[in-house]
Amino acid sequence: AMRNLPYFCRGEVVKGFGRGSKELGIPTANFSEQVVESFPSDIPTGIYYGWACVGNGDVHKMVLSIGWNPFYKNIKKSVETHIIHTFKEDFYGEILSIVITGYIRPEKNFDSLDALISAIQEDIEEAKRQLDLPEHLKLKEDNFFHLPEGKIVNNH
Repeated sequence: AMRNLPYFCRGEVVKGFGRGSKELGIPTANFSEQVVESFPSDIPTGIYYGWACVGNGDVHKMVLSIGWNPFYKNIKKSVETHIIHTFKEDFYGEILSIVITGYIRPEKNFDSLDALISAIQEDIEEAKRQLDLPEHLKLKEDNFFHLPEGKIVNNH
């Protein structure tokens, strides 16, 4: 897994493929290409967990996928964050701040959408368990999540 954890990252949320919510019932926030390209190139692809915050909102548990999404045969690497929280509306254009604290598993291909969905559900449960451990929980309070005034987007 990734040596340089925790990894702190912040960037604007852009429209992705629109598949997460529609096909999977698991909405994900996509970072812009610039943010994805700024990730260390030696980060192994796979599923990670950590903390996420939209704008200056609350900090929530999250699961993160870094990779080529073999199921969808992507040609560009993507970094997608599923925040374990229900938001009333989407937040394109908002600033998403994340801290990646741990690694769950490598990326793998699935024979079916159902198999993919159940794997993601397991990843979410694993993330919830890990993030309750003290060494991960303490990062929830990190100052990184307090955006300086003036960085607040769309009055949130």
